[in-house]
Amino acid sequence: MLTWIFIIVGIVVIAALSIYAGILLARVRVQSKALAKNERKRMHYLHESIETIAKAMQQEQCPYSEGCIRIAVLLDNLPNAEANDFAARWPVIHEMYERIKHMPTHEARKEYPKQEIRKLDREREAYEVELQEGIQTDVITLIAWVKEERARS
Repeated sequence: MLTWIFIIVGIVVIAALSIYAGILLARVRVQSKALAKNERKRMHYLHESIETIAKAMQQEQCPYSEGCIRIAVLLDNLPNAEANDFAARWPVIHEMYERIKHMPTHEARKEYPKQEIRKLDREREAYEVELQEGIQTDVITLIAWVKEERARS
């Protein structure tokens, strides 16, 4: 008799644990789907932003220096940024970014003397002229790459 009670209690415990495990598994699936959806949205936003900035640069609606900074930061936010070696793929965009990333922007710019800001602006504009052709070449390949990446996802 006691053996049957232990068997029944064991079956009830196993059934309860199985149900609980099923509930937890269902929650994990829902969370995984939500995470995947959010990652797809994030990737879409990054690709769309990169493409918009690149097209604006291509049409000379965005200064090259600003576009290069924004694109470099967006590329660094893509998964596996180091493995993809974006600096090697778009060397001129990366070169512009490296040359100007130390320059102050926004509020920090207001703290510099006007003479220093004018000097930095002339320097930045000279870089834009010097690298214009290479940036345009990089922008063309970047836009094509973004379109390929979007097609894959």
